[in-house]
Amino acid sequence: MTDNQNPISPHLQIYRWHISSLLSITHRIAGVVNLFALILMFFWLLSFSLGKSNYELFLISINSFFGKFILIGFTWSMSFHIFSGIRHLVWDMGYGYEIKSANISGILVILSSLFTTILFWLLGRGLI
Repeated sequence: MTDNQNPISPHLQIYRWHISSLLSITHRIAGVVNLFALILMFFWLLSFSLGKSNYELFLISINSFFGKFILIGFTWSMSFHIFSGIRHLVWDMGYGYEIKSANISGILVILSSLFTTILFWLLGRGLI
């Protein structure tokens, strides 16, 4: 039984992205990426325990351009997830639900995660 008289829901055609929805999706993706970062840390410890040659092979792969890209991405993912989690804790306390404050806190999460990632890598490289 099909009823062709009912209109199709227009939500897909008229929906506009908001910073809160973008941050919510990114928070979930960052959680999954953090799981892969923990798996990479496990392989780092495993290669360390299996001997010097295995550890050197791991260091070669991590010190490549692709390896650095992955490590910087993991660093950003961790810092973003932490700051977004703090934002959610503030929401759990009942603050920041207004549209303006939600947008401001969302921008602060993005900027602070980028700043923290850059600061962490500059400190780690001894440039600061």
